Amino acid sequence: MRFFSAIISSLLLCLPLSATAAPEAPASVPASGNATTETSATVTPVEPTAPTQPSVPGGDDGVRVTVLGYHDFSPTKKATEMLLPTDKFRKQMEAIRELGLKVISMDDFLAWKRGEKSIPDKAVLITIDDGWKSVYTDAYPILKEFGYPFTLFLYTNYVDGGGSALTTAMIKEMQENGCTVGSHSVSHPYPAAVKAERAKGSDSFTAYLKKEFGDSRKILRKKFGSKVSTYAYPGGFFTGEMLPIANESGYEALFTVLPGKVTRATSSFTLPRYIILGTHDYIFRNATSFKATGSSAATDGAIVQSTAHPVQPQPGALTPDRTPVISADLSKVENLDVPSLVMRVAGFGKVPAVYDNQSKTVSWQVNRRLRTRTCEVSLQWRKTGSTDYEDPMTWIFRIDREAAYQPE
Repeated sequence: MRFFSAIISSLLLCLPLSATAAPEAPASVPASGNATTETSATVTPVEPTAPTQPSVPGGDDGVRVTVLGYHDFSPTKKATEMLLPTDKFRKQMEAIRELGLKVISMDDFLAWKRGEKSIPDKAVLITIDDGWKSVYTDAYPILKEFGYPFTLFLYTNYVDGGGSALTTAMIKEMQENGCTVGSHSVSHPYPAAVKAERAKGSDSFTAYLKKEFGDSRKILRKKFGSKVSTYAYPGGFFTGEMLPIANESGYEALFTVLPGKVTRATSSFTLPRYIILGTHDYIFRNATSFKATGSSAATDGAIVQSTAHPVQPQPGALTPDRTPVISADLSKVENLDVPSLVMRVAGFGKVPAVYDNQSKTVSWQVNRRLRTRTCEVSLQWRKTGSTDYEDPMTWIFRIDREAAYQPE
């Protein structure tokens, strides 16, 4: 929970010294010398003043870009904050297409930011951090199938690191099919490591930053033959001293982990991103929601969920029925303690769901008309002989707007 909790803390504090903890590295990641505990040194926040950017002709053009940030993928492992099930990733890419959102390349994004190119009013930029091999085995085939360009933010100590790391050959193949390479530093330093270096003094810290920003760009440019003009702050952590060094190192755009839409006027040195966590479906929904602008209507975000057992209405499904039967097929649950079943429905709390022994289905008939656009359901149970509840199975379905607001 460290990564997600840190993101929430950043949102609440809104401090100039923005900080979120970096994701834990697996055993297969090459040793980088990163500290994993906070230093006791006192750190004085420095206002992160970005280098002056040239004014953009025409001002706000009404375009909004949502930047998605991913990490690791798996078709079999349980979802975690940093790991997204492959089938859910596919569903998210399908949802982007169904919503009519345009996925743009990093080159087009940068040209738009400079005022050199027009892009669709609602656009999506896909980024993937670190350099996990699962990008090549799981995400890349899906992105290639959909024709979606994407950017890899790589930290150089991990490339060709063996185990779960991407190889140079894999990355070069992806470059031929819509992949752009950006930097994620040399060593992916944790905030504690950055603060420890900072406590050594200005000269030492400047040299350290020049290595992480400058050397990583040089290594990636030499290895992959690309300009490498973008950077993602490891863990989203940045300080004021980093921005001019990033500019001197040749970066045109730098990305954080703080959510929000990008406008043409957004600072290119602290660009927001929606980090898509495998355990928090609402983030993707927020990322794909767009408010109305002068030239385009609002777009409701996509609800992309999966449940361990079949449910009705299905996750994300649109139902015109304002009093639907909510049900779950639990026939595959072993050693189910039926009396322990608890169903909760948003707006109703705990409801008197009924379990059918023959079909092994638990259900509840909604007893008053649903008026909200979405409805969240939670179902939980214990195994026979256990005193602990299993993790709740939750999902959201949608209610047709016109049906929902018809008079009684």
